[in-house]
Amino acid sequence: MTYAMEETDPEHGRAGNPRPAGEGDSTATGAPLETIDHLVGGPRIDDLLRRAARRAPGRLALSGPSGALTYAALDERVTRCAAALRTLIGEPGPGAVVGIAAALDLPFALAYFGAARAGLVSAMFNPLLREERLAHVLTSSGARAVIVPPAMYARIQAVRPALPALRTVVLTHREAEYEETTRRIPALDELVDRAAPVAPPAASDAGAVANLQFTSGTTGAPKTVQLTHRNLTVNAAQTAHAHRLTEHSILLNNLPSFHLMHLNIAVTVAATHVLCPGDDGEQAVRTAARHGATHFYSLPVRLSRLAAHPRLAGLSVPTLKAVLSGGSALPARTADLLGGHFRVPVVQGYGLAETSPSTHFDSLDHPVTGSSGPPVPGTWCRIVDLDTRAVLPVGERGEIQVTGPQLMKGYLSRPPEEAVEPGGWFSTGDIGYADADGRLFVVDRVKDVFKCDNWLVSPLEIEHVLLRSPDVADCAVFDHPDEYSGAVAHALVVLKGSGADPTAVTRFVNDQLPYYQHIRYLDVVERIPRSPTGKIQRRELRDATLTRHAPD
Repeated sequence: MTYAMEETDPEHGRAGNPRPAGEGDSTATGAPLETIDHLVGGPRIDDLLRRAARRAPGRLALSGPSGALTYAALDERVTRCAAALRTLIGEPGPGAVVGIAAALDLPFALAYFGAARAGLVSAMFNPLLREERLAHVLTSSGARAVIVPPAMYARIQAVRPALPALRTVVLTHREAEYEETTRRIPALDELVDRAAPVAPPAASDAGAVANLQFTSGTTGAPKTVQLTHRNLTVNAAQTAHAHRLTEHSILLNNLPSFHLMHLNIAVTVAATHVLCPGDDGEQAVRTAARHGATHFYSLPVRLSRLAAHPRLAGLSVPTLKAVLSGGSALPARTADLLGGHFRVPVVQGYGLAETSPSTHFDSLDHPVTGSSGPPVPGTWCRIVDLDTRAVLPVGERGEIQVTGPQLMKGYLSRPPEEAVEPGGWFSTGDIGYADADGRLFVVDRVKDVFKCDNWLVSPLEIEHVLLRSPDVADCAVFDHPDEYSGAVAHALVVLKGSGADPTAVTRFVNDQLPYYQHIRYLDVVERIPRSPTGKIQRRELRDATLTRHAPD
């Protein structure tokens, strides 16, 4: 089955984008992108900001730990930032890349839009990266300058001998703790203050690369994803449309670091964007209430902690319209608890770095627990068999493939065929299925599923059942090699309280699942290590656990 949001034109899935090759009328539907084209402000990502500043100059654009800016002030600071970056990096062209540590605060927005306005390419990286991974992403991007928080400066200096292209380091801000080692390093605000309020001329090619993203690298070295201005502006429109954002929306961003989606969608509709990076769920909700937030964005792990918060009953956000989750699968129990408490839909979407990032989003009118929803407008999706690559019918599980205008230009320094299959399809590496209404259900990563007695087993599905147990606070499941079945399920669980019984937990799960999904090994642990974005590091946990279980 190949599907999009709704059928309109039997020949085209979106404006200027023919139905993917090889799809017949009986299996394909389409949603034209022109239905949301009015949301796209121009050919370049910084044009969205320029338009928002014209529409609502006095409206609060960004509020974060370091201050607040109206749209007019943000636009003016971005113009100065563009001039400063051109002075540091030089003319646009191959290699004109500025690396930006994606800390959730105002300097990130200045640097991102400033780079775009200067005609440069921004490369986003996690501010928590250690030296080896940091050296890889900066080398692969060829960054000439980096903008980093003071806490990162020592790590940058440690890997600088391996970065021949790097000319300049700029601090996002000053911090007393690091003043001794960074006093000679310029800070972004200082450069912006001194720069002329005149933007350098930039090319208007919407197909030019605007941004580099890095894949998680869980199966090897991270790949460098090239996103064009058109990728980003279209996906901002697609996502703002799916999230029902308007100029009156107020977004509360409770993620630990910046993701372009939230910044782009807010600017697309000239909405207010409130940054709240801390992991204190109670404080985030109180901040949302103080600002009159309409949309609350967070990670599943943070939302799960909020759902279990002892003071949740005393928290309210009267203006709230939706709680939106991303990054990994949202437990059904969490969605039900928060939805019941706040009396708003608690929904999730689906996407990847390669798709700018959104491809799917659940309906705010009729959310379905566990679903990532239908494709956003202009996007196509299909499910294919893992072995034969044949397109599968409704309800059957296979690898998720997507295509649409938000699909990346390609991977940097890699052949095109490595990124996209014939017909323009991108293989996501995720296992899932679609229902009769085209809603996507993501089951697991291809690399994480395993076979027990030739049955496909999803660790994520077992984790979802574990989390329904009243005795389980957190968990992780992976494959454990087995002489007879090939592999069986091994669970690590964090129990609630000293009286919880691991045997009862195992029975609770196994009574609800077919034999091939039964937990055969269960270890009680104090915590489940996660990435900065809340994802379980399943391979690392598996290897460490199996080493402990290995015979002497």
